[in-house]
Amino acid sequence: MTPEEVLKLAKENGVKIVDFKFSDLPGTWQHFSVPVHVLSEDLFSEGLPFDGSSVRGFQTINESDMLVIPDADTAFLDPFTNIPTLSLTCDIAHPGRAGSQKPYSRDPRYIARKAEDYLRSTGIADTAFFGPEAEFYIFDNVRYASGDNIQYAEVDSEEAHWNSKGREDARNLGHLMNVKGGYFPVAPSDTYQDLRSEMVMNLENLGITVEAHHHEVGAAGQCEIDYKFGTLLNTADKLLLFKYVIKNTARKYGKSVTFMPKPVYGDNGSGMHTHQSLWKNGQPLFYEEGSYANLSQMARYYIGGVLTHAPSILAIAASSTNSYKRLVPGFEAPVNLVFSQGNRSAAIRIPRTESPKATRVEFRPPDPTANPYLLFSALLMAGLDGIRNEIDPSQYGYGPVDKDLYSMSKEELREISSVPGSLDESLKALENDHAFLLEGGVFTSDVLEKYVDLKREQADQVRLRPNPIEFSMYYDA
Repeated sequence: MTPEEVLKLAKENGVKIVDFKFSDLPGTWQHFSVPVHVLSEDLFSEGLPFDGSSVRGFQTINESDMLVIPDADTAFLDPFTNIPTLSLTCDIAHPGRAGSQKPYSRDPRYIARKAEDYLRSTGIADTAFFGPEAEFYIFDNVRYASGDNIQYAEVDSEEAHWNSKGREDARNLGHLMNVKGGYFPVAPSDTYQDLRSEMVMNLENLGITVEAHHHEVGAAGQCEIDYKFGTLLNTADKLLLFKYVIKNTARKYGKSVTFMPKPVYGDNGSGMHTHQSLWKNGQPLFYEEGSYANLSQMARYYIGGVLTHAPSILAIAASSTNSYKRLVPGFEAPVNLVFSQGNRSAAIRIPRTESPKATRVEFRPPDPTANPYLLFSALLMAGLDGIRNEIDPSQYGYGPVDKDLYSMSKEELREISSVPGSLDESLKALENDHAFLLEGGVFTSDVLEKYVDLKREQADQVRLRPNPIEFSMYYDA
C-alpha cells in the first residue's frame, strides 16, 4: 500500500483517528493517536515527533526527541475501537530532514531490516522465512499483587479441574479438563471454540492467513492459533498484531489472555516454537532428498550455528524470569540442545515432510515474551554463522537424537548440553557470546548492553521478593 492509498482508505471508511504503533526494546507495542486531519502523504517521509524518554529501552530525558515514521504497508482499520481508527506500524528515527533521518539503533524493526539486508549481502540466500507458534492461556479472572507485605497471584478458568466442586456464584455442569488434558477434547470440555473462531475471523480480516486453531495441552484454557509463515520483518509485525487481536477479542468476551510462559503450576507452559528456512531465487535451500530428515548440508550448518549459540540466544528467545519455569524437564519443554526429526523433546525439531518447500528447522525453546524482531534476527545471525563456519551439529555432540530424551538415564543425559536454567545464566551467555550478532552491524553493542541492563533489572526485581511457596517451606524454620 502506498501513502496515497492509505489516505484513500481512511477517507472511504470515515476514519476519525490515526493510531501510530511501534515496538519498545522488550517487544511490546506502544502507541499514540492523532486526528485524521494530521495524516498526509508528507507524514510518511517527514515523520511525527514524540518523547522517547519514557519508552522502555529508548532515550534518556536529555535526548528524548524522536520521530515515528509510519510504514504505509502496515495500515489496517482497527476492529476494536468505537471511533473509526486507522492503525499504522512505525519505524523510529532521529529528527532530521524528510527522507534523510537517521534510523534509531534501538528500534527493533530497524534491527530486523538490517538482518534481512545482511542475509542478502552474504549471497547465501535472499529470503528467510519464519513461522512462530505462539501459545496462550485464556482466563476468566486474574489477580496479583507485589508489595512490602504481600506477594500473591491467582488465576481462574471455567475449564480448570480446580473448579470441579463448582464456584460459589454458579452451579457446576462438569466436563472439566484434567491436568494436561487439554489436547484436545471437543465441547463441552472445550468451551472456547467460538471465541477462537472469532479470533481467527478477526485475524483473517486483517490479512493474517490462519492455518488452524485448537485447544492446547494446558487444561486451564490454553490455546493455539497457527498462521502462515512469512518473511522476517513481515512475520514479526504480524506477531505483534496477532497478540493485539487475540487479547482484545478475548476482552470482548469478558476473558483475559496472557502469553506469559508459565502462568499455571503443574501444567504445560506456553511456548513459541519458531520455524525457519532459507530460500534463494524462489527455491528452498534446506532440502536434500535421501539425507537425514531430507536436510541439506546448509541446513545442518544452520542448525549447528543455532545450537552453538543457543545459550546466548535464550536471553532473547526466553526473555523473562518466568520463561525458565517453563524450560524444565517434562511438560514437553525442549531443554536439550540437540536436533531430531519429529522429536518434540529436542531443542530443534525437523518436521517430517517430503516437500522441499516445507522442509524447515523448528527451534522450540522460545516463548511469546520474546521480542520477535530481535528473536528472528538473532536466529538468522546464528544460523548464518553456522553456515559460514561450517558448524556441523553432529561433530559437536548436537545429535541427531531420535529417542525420547525424557526417558533417557542420567548417565545418557550427561552427554547432552541443555539450555540455561535461569534468565541470569542466559544474560551471562549473551554477554560472553554475541560477536555473531554484531556481524554486518545488525545488532550493535549499544543495543545489547541496554537490553541486558533491562532484563537484569527485571531479574533483580524477582530475586529481591519473597515467594509465597517460601513461607510454606521456611516459615516454621
